[in-house]
Amino acid sequence: MKDTVILMLLKVVGSLPLWMARALGAGVGGLMWYTGSRAARVTETNLALCYSELSDRERRKLARQSLLEAGRTGAEIPVVWRRSDAWIRHRVKAFHGSDLLREALAKKRGVIVLTPHLGNWEVLPAILTLYEQVAMLYQPPKGEALHQYLQRVRHRPGTTLAPTTGRGVAALTKALRAGQLAAILPDQVPDVGKGGIEVPFMGEQALTMTLLHSMLQRSECDVLLIYVLRVRGGFEVVATRCDEAVYSSDVHESVAAMNRTVAGAVASAPAQYQWEYKRFKGREQGEPY
Repeated sequence: MKDTVILMLLKVVGSLPLWMARALGAGVGGLMWYTGSRAARVTETNLALCYSELSDRERRKLARQSLLEAGRTGAEIPVVWRRSDAWIRHRVKAFHGSDLLREALAKKRGVIVLTPHLGNWEVLPAILTLYEQVAMLYQPPKGEALHQYLQRVRHRPGTTLAPTTGRGVAALTKALRAGQLAAILPDQVPDVGKGGIEVPFMGEQALTMTLLHSMLQRSECDVLLIYVLRVRGGFEVVATRCDEAVYSSDVHESVAAMNRTVAGAVASAPAQYQWEYKRFKGREQGEPY
């Protein structure tokens, strides 16, 4: 029953014009803020940890902005899923750093693309496939009907959806060996004891995946961080180089460098980061939530 309701909502919201979905999402985000929802509480906790230098008033303002943006992202995603690649590409106003992607692909060694929870990451497949085929790691939902729906709407020409299993990692490795793109979410918290270590993220210890480091030890590919920001009337894509220490053979140095790279991207648009996600869960010193 729950999956049926979710699917209905996804289809209804997905049929809206982009501007209307954004307005609806902002309204939902505002409601989450003013009602003191769990998302609002988690957002305020995360911002207190990561932006301790801000005043209480400044953090509350950022928290409210973040919830509005989170609502917009949530409403945009089903719209993007139901639109064509051509529709999405028409609404991308700029791709900053596209030369970095071209240069990395020219080496024919494959490229790992880090796509953090910043802006609207679901726009990326339609853009990345303009340059090369891409295998994308994703977390399958529990419900089978929802899983099938998401596989259908997220699949695009030139993409391979790879679940967060050994089979999925093998698909990413295969793509890299073919000189293609492999996309992973660098700020997804792994299960305790399963492929993660604790390193700093914006000044706080955070359980962080070691998948990138493991993949780099088995290849000579480049790594780029690419994210999509929401702008008036559409989106802007940004590609940046990673902190060079991500290539270190030392797992702690590599993973900490990945977190520094993500933090640098967050600094460009902090309100569009997914602060309502429990980024500091599972750590040994205890969760702040």
